Amino acid sequence: MSAPLLIIAAGGTGGHMFPAQALAEVMLKRGWRVKLSTDARGARYTGGFPEAVEINQISSATFARGGIAAKALVPFRIAAGVLGAGLNMLRDRPSVVVGFGGYPSIPALGAAWALRMPRMIHEQNGILGRVNEIFAKRVNAVACGIWPTKLPEGVDGWHVGNPVRAAVLDRAGSAYIPPGDYPMEVLVMGGSQGARILSDVVPPALAALPMNMIHNIRVSHQAREEDGQRVADYYAESGIHADVRPFFDDVPRRMSEAQLVISRSGASSIADLSVIGRPSILIPFAAAAGDHQSANARGLVEAGAAIMVPERKANPEVLTEQILSVLEMPDGALQMSRAALSVGKPDAAETLADMVEHLSAHGTLSSTEEENQQ
Repeated sequence: MSAPLLIIAAGGTGGHMFPAQALAEVMLKRGWRVKLSTDARGARYTGGFPEAVEINQISSATFARGGIAAKALVPFRIAAGVLGAGLNMLRDRPSVVVGFGGYPSIPALGAAWALRMPRMIHEQNGILGRVNEIFAKRVNAVACGIWPTKLPEGVDGWHVGNPVRAAVLDRAGSAYIPPGDYPMEVLVMGGSQGARILSDVVPPALAALPMNMIHNIRVSHQAREEDGQRVADYYAESGIHADVRPFFDDVPRRMSEAQLVISRSGASSIADLSVIGRPSILIPFAAAAGDHQSANARGLVEAGAAIMVPERKANPEVLTEQILSVLEMPDGALQMSRAALSVGKPDAAETLADMVEHLSAHGTLSSTEEENQQ
């Protein structure tokens, strides 16, 4: 008898792919087979997936990009993707299909719905993304990464947290060295696709720090490819040692060694901060649907683990002041790191895996079978 099959559907950004990878790692350890259904964009983030995961690139599309002609073809491309996914499922029937959001998750979830296969979604943010909103009433369960998550009327949610990859769990609760008169690491992250505002305001904010502090600072700054050279030049001219790249494949290590993290508040970044336990200054993406990045940040801010700076107020002067409030207060920074850990859910991937296995065995989840927190 072959091992049960889990199909994971995700795509678009690291925010969808990283928790998908975390679930894949756990399910493989539990003896399941795992297939990932994604598109070409999502495939860029599969480098960290275990080799045992079969990666299928499917036909999908989004209304958010392209001209009129491209948008007119979107329904046909999605329909082709659903048909292809359905045929694959009939050949190798999955026990459960889990969607993590993004347009590339539509084909697998759509086929699972049409074929009445056990299916669920995981929403990373405090507000449902467009695709997860479409499927919220068409799946057997909705798992939530941020609590509370705004859900459609009549839909129950299970608060499981946001799964983090094994590389993050390996650094969970790493000892925090408070800032002081010695080399200090500052990690600057704009999410998996970078953020121009961080490249505009963080370098001058750090350059305005006292000279004795500047000499101690080591910066890891994730910048868009088109911004990288000017950011690196600015740091060099300001006497700040900086490693500037479009993507860091060792974020868990850099975060665990950081005295301070300056970041967007994407769901995966929030999860990593709370599991590793680091003080942060968060600048939510103002154009995020439903302002969900502010909702994501709220838990860390209310716990005293993070400082939130709205994008409209994020200028170098404000940021310098907030950076100093962390780096000049070692006791406060240590308390922030502990507060971050207090809201972390390092077992989120295991909890989600439990839900998958329960859904496979029973075909449903109810408030008596899981702790329903909605």
